[in-house]
Amino acid sequence: MSRRAALVGALACLAAPLAAHAQDAGKAPYPAMAPLDQYAETSETAEVALARTAAPASISGRAEIRVLTRQGYVTAAAGENGFVCLVERAWNTDFDDPEFFNPKVRAPNCYNAAAARSVLPAYLKRSEWVLGGLSRAEVKARLQAAVVARTITEPAVGAMSFMMSKRGYLGDAVGHAHPHLMFYLPRSEAAAWGADLAGSPVTAAQGGPEPLTIFFVPASKWSDGDSATSHP
Repeated sequence: MSRRAALVGALACLAAPLAAHAQDAGKAPYPAMAPLDQYAETSETAEVALARTAAPASISGRAEIRVLTRQGYVTAAAGENGFVCLVERAWNTDFDDPEFFNPKVRAPNCYNAAAARSVLPAYLKRSEWVLGGLSRAEVKARLQAAVVARTITEPAVGAMSFMMSKRGYLGDAVGHAHPHLMFYLPRSEAAAWGADLAGSPVTAAQGGPEPLTIFFVPASKWSDGDSATSHP
């Protein structure tokens, strides 16, 4: 299952708004990268603020914050708890996803220390290569080579991240989505976590070509503490 399909499945309990987004997704393809300015926030301050909404303030307020530049991500605020928060763009999805270059995507994510060390580097490399003008196929090939060379490795034990932002936009097929946690494991069977089974809130996605499985677990509140029973 693809990352976006898994996320839609994980949030199927909120089917009405998500289904509408999913039905519209095929009408707005993004065949190539848009002008870089369309992927930028209005200012570094705005991007820092958005990144901090990925997790509760008790976590993100003490986290390292990275922001997107024309060359890739740079540290805008030092951290002290091992977490790294940033706003991901659309290219952190499957290479055959029609939204790979969707300039509207803003996905605040806050990685714990284990994930920042072992999962985040692959996304940072994707960003560097996309911003450098490489095609989807070229980025995928470089990632595959990095996995073979083991410069990109399996997730560390305990790797997870928070995606609990009320302000995020995860794509036309998902919209603002729903707060959730993500747990990263080496390639695993979904059923080992009770994922993708009838009545289970847990959904799994195989990363690719990164050597991982992502488990999505919906949360009941946004990062600001508001109930997530409805979408913003």
